[in-house]
Amino acid sequence: MGEFTDKAKAAGNKLVGSAKEAIGNATDNEQLADEGEAQQTKGTGQDVKGSVKGALGDDI
Repeated sequence: MGEFTDKAKAAGNKLVGSAKEAIGNATDNEQLADEGEAQQTKGTGQDVKGSVKGALGDDI
């Protein structure tokens, strides 16, 4: 995957994760809120991966 693909997936995971967390908090659903936090963390990791690929090239 290239830098753009990683960053696009990251944005999607951050957005969906944020929504899950907000809905989980609003409905007092701790599991959904935790899943949302985890998905946002995954998105942050993908974003970092995309940035590294951008700096070093897609060879990693």
